[in-house]
Amino acid sequence: MPNPDESPAVQSMKREQAQQRKRSGKGELEKGLEDTFPASDPVSATHTTAPSGRVDAEAAERVQRQRDPQMPDEKSSLVDEALAASRKRSEVNRGEIKALRAEVSRVSESATELASDTARIAKVQARSFVYEIEEHVRARPLTAVGIVAAVAYLWGATR
Repeated sequence: MPNPDESPAVQSMKREQAQQRKRSGKGELEKGLEDTFPASDPVSATHTTAPSGRVDAEAAERVQRQRDPQMPDEKSSLVDEALAASRKRSEVNRGEIKALRAEVSRVSESATELASDTARIAKVQARSFVYEIEEHVRARPLTAVGIVAAVAYLWGATR
């Protein structure tokens, strides 16, 4: 039996794989690393005291003083007012949510009652309809048999 590794198809496949390895080897990897190089730099953890774009020291100090949390500031009082208003709104929203939940519960109960009443009415109407048909059949039995035969014929003819 011949060795399967010596067949021309296997030899051709091995040559093609070797060529592909040579072509895609180092070149694509290097190109990929070069394309993503800036993203691979570590993030800088330094902070400057002067905001970027400031060249004069006086303006930088003024900005730094405004950022100092210990210095009283008009903006901090505005923030406190905004937080207080937000708390009031959330309390109002909670009350509105409770009222809406109660309303949804009431509407849900009403819908359940309506559905059960509708089902009862449908059952009563169905019983009434069946009773009326039975009365007509008892009053005119031959007519009922003829109608049923005609309907059965038409139904069979359409099938």
